[in-house]
Amino acid sequence: MMSAGFFEQHRYNVSKGPLHEGADALPGAPPAKLPVRLIAYYLPQFHAIPENDRWWGKGFTEWSNVTKAIPRYLGHRQPNLPADLGFYDLSQADVLRRQAELAKRAGIYGFCIHDYWFSGVKVLETPLKLLLENPDIDLPFCLDWANENWSRRWDGSEDDILLEQKFHPGDDAGYARSILSALRDPRYIRIDGRPLIMIYRPSLLPNAAEWVKSWRGFFTANGVASPYFVLAQSFGEMDPCVFGMDAAAGFPPHHGGWDLPNDRDDIRLLDIEFAGEAHSYAALVSRILANNPNEYRLFPGVCPRWDNEARKPGHGVSFYGSTPRSYGEWLYAAARRAMAATAADERIVFINAWNEWAEGAYLEPDRHYGFAFLAETRRVLDTLAAGDVPTRRNIVADGGDLMQARPSRHARFINRLAKLQRKIHRRLARARSKE
Repeated sequence: MMSAGFFEQHRYNVSKGPLHEGADALPGAPPAKLPVRLIAYYLPQFHAIPENDRWWGKGFTEWSNVTKAIPRYLGHRQPNLPADLGFYDLSQADVLRRQAELAKRAGIYGFCIHDYWFSGVKVLETPLKLLLENPDIDLPFCLDWANENWSRRWDGSEDDILLEQKFHPGDDAGYARSILSALRDPRYIRIDGRPLIMIYRPSLLPNAAEWVKSWRGFFTANGVASPYFVLAQSFGEMDPCVFGMDAAAGFPPHHGGWDLPNDRDDIRLLDIEFAGEAHSYAALVSRILANNPNEYRLFPGVCPRWDNEARKPGHGVSFYGSTPRSYGEWLYAAARRAMAATAADERIVFINAWNEWAEGAYLEPDRHYGFAFLAETRRVLDTLAAGDVPTRRNIVADGGDLMQARPSRHARFINRLAKLQRKIHRRLARARSKE
């Protein structure tokens, strides 16, 4: 049941907001100097494939989930709908060209493309294939092997597995062969001449250290430098040295966001049946910035926002209160930290993400903010390149956006009353089922 304010919030979300910026906010040319390399995670699931047709219905893509989302509380910015790039199809090479052009103007160095390989079976490979077939697309890239199960819960869980990672003998060499042509591409991102390969969850491998060793031997035997292996900090995996890898990369809200206080009962609900979680974006920023290890190399990670309501309707996890400016504060702090690296090639920040629309984590222009997040990314880079120190801004929230989630005594009372109502409804339903 939706309360008063739902339609107002929905209309606000899909309209130009007070922080909206147009395409002219983004300079037409790339930055002359990049003080750090910003690498944005890139999701290829925006084109139809037979597997998704079979599991979810004909023509399913990530947009199918995105368009169904609705706001569940005041300040909940759903749905997230694209603007200038539209509901694109990644089976078209021109889409990649337009994305590459936008990324360059914003100062994004390249994309880390999620790669899906299951014992010889590849899915969602079309964007990478198009990129390799079109060397004119000016887009540096690297690969992240998303080496977990595909399940209906979208989180690599063991529940209702759609595609299973079995890790057969010989799969180490099999995966290496599958990406060999990509690593030979001159646009592939390298560190000191070594191709950067991310492994999403190395602990799932039968013996990750042995697999990494095997991969190093395979690639050097095939004329490619020993890869620079990066661990994505997720699911409790922190230290790359445990797996014989070279560095870790931040992947927020992983490693810091999931155990933050759930403010669901302290904000004004628009849907009294909402059973998800609402966390503070400011608290996420503080928690992630506290992760600064000395025992291994960590490439900082940031995210402009995060909200998977589109994938888990009524049960999503979101981080409220983000704005382009608060994201820019976080990016500036992360970039300053990355710039401390001695080697220029290791001055890297990962951004989650370029186009994770169903997780509310994207830089691409949308209807509410337009180009604001891309423009803020460019402003941060230009500030760093000029050697300027910006005036301290409140990373919690700059107050520029309206309809933010704000706890209040009245809201807490209303939500406790709603919880009581749900409990009564459940008891009545059980009583009727016994009659």
